[in-house]
Amino acid sequence: MAAIEDVRALGSELERSYPVYVRGRLKFRVKQIVYVAFSLDETVMGFAFPKEERAALIAGEPEKFGLPSESDMRFNWVHAELAALDPTEAREFVVDAWRMVVPQKVSRAYDHSHPDGPG
Repeated sequence: MAAIEDVRALGSELERSYPVYVRGRLKFRVKQIVYVAFSLDETVMGFAFPKEERAALIAGEPEKFGLPSESDMRFNWVHAELAALDPTEAREFVVDAWRMVVPQKVSRAYDHSHPDGPG
């Protein structure tokens, strides 16, 4: 069972990433692009995810994943119930979302310094 504390430090440590609070909600950004955001009650993690893979992810595990709100459907975005994820899985989604918003050279440098995946 994952919790916000399982990914908070990671989101702050990833290169070019920084935390912000918007109306009480923790979000992680690279420049002005939000790639991870938590619900106010910190039970749901929204994250960047390829639109073309979204339906398959949700269909495969509907108890874990859901679509964003109608107004956010145009974005590369998915929601996950944090309690349904294990901590390693939650960290992997954070890193994968971060990869979508940083240059490839930054992502490759991370891979070289973390060959076993997100810590």
